[in-house]
Amino acid sequence: MSKHKHKRTGKQQALPDSGPGFVRWIVVGILVVVAVVAVVLLRPSLGPSPVSPATVPLAPSMQELSPERLVGRWLRSDGGYVLEIRHAEPDGRLDAAYLNPRSIHVARAEWRREGDRLTVFIELRDVNYPGSTYTLAFSPEADRLTGSYFQALEHQTFDVMFVRQ
Repeated sequence: MSKHKHKRTGKQQALPDSGPGFVRWIVVGILVVVAVVAVVLLRPSLGPSPVSPATVPLAPSMQELSPERLVGRWLRSDGGYVLEIRHAEPDGRLDAAYLNPRSIHVARAEWRREGDRLTVFIELRDVNYPGSTYTLAFSPEADRLTGSYFQALEHQTFDVMFVRQ
């Protein structure tokens, strides 16, 4: 048994080491634990990677996601349909034309950033095109636009792909 006997009273006793120095040590200890956890979570794995670096998809750079990458003449892979994007505005508007082979009125043309990709929406309003739309996604790796075409007259949707001319 210890040499010191403590009397039990209803009062709580202060810790002998409490005070500004003790609080400082607690704060330093917490900071050290946070730093160690951060190093463990952020450091690369020491073992071999199950996926080689060549197969890990890299996040697209801002250059790849620039709406200016949409500018150009795009040919639909299943015919002579051409989507010409002349300019991409920062606010999401596109200056665009659609040819089949004659010019079809483009009522609305917009781009949008959705996560790590750019999307394009085109609405056509002309004879035989009463609200037909394209909803496309830009693939910077393949330099193509893929998505769907809603043919308003027939109420049908088709998968489509445009390649740069």
